[in-house]
Amino acid sequence: MPDFECNLKKFRQLKGMTQEQLAVQVGVRRETIMRLEKAQYNPSLKLAIDISRAVGAPIEEIFIFE
Repeated sequence: MPDFECNLKKFRQLKGMTQEQLAVQVGVRRETIMRLEKAQYNPSLKLAIDISRAVGAPIEEIFIFE
């Protein structure tokens, strides 16, 4: 499996959002956001798009697969 890096925390904080606020906006549990930020969970394409729109950043800058 390729290495996975997640910059979600940076973009979420730039928007002034908590994990809970982002989770509610994209329809997941706060624990999912926490696991994403620790790169312990690969998002579905739909979730990645929803997160990208919520934080106003391109998917490829939030989620990096090497």
